Amino acid sequence: MTTLYDVPAEDLIEAIADRLAEDGDVEAPDWIEFTTTGVDRELPPEQDDFWPRRVASLLRKVAVDGPVGVGSLATAYGNTKDGSNRYQVRPPSQSDGSRKIIRTALQQLEDAGYVETEGNDGRVVTAEGRKLLDSVADDVLEELDRPELERYA
Repeated sequence: MTTLYDVPAEDLIEAIADRLAEDGDVEAPDWIEFTTTGVDRELPPEQDDFWPRRVASLLRKVAVDGPVGVGSLATAYGNTKDGSNRYQVRPPSQSDGSRKIIRTALQQLEDAGYVETEGNDGRVVTAEGRKLLDSVADDVLEELDRPELERYA
């Protein structure tokens, strides 16, 4: 059986975003066109399908790293400021991603039944979420049709 680890992450996230958007499991909030993805950003995201992609990416991230909390996900989706000011003495710094975006996306995934809260440890993927990830990974593997990605021929 194909799992989410058997296909490239980028292809899997794109396919999950398409599946979530067509099923209607997630819906972009009204405020998403005005918000930024972090405190170091000035403009909102420019992608048309930003919300389904971010939700799909969070679902995969929770499945791989779970149980995880909003704080560690904000760090993972943050930005390192290191290349823009080469000649400054100060070392590079990290700014976190938007916790509101992450929290809202995780709440939508919980309402859809793909993620659940596990005590005080954070969020984990449910059996239904794992089933969605694995079935989409199987579809992606068939679409890619690369023999080097198949474990057993």
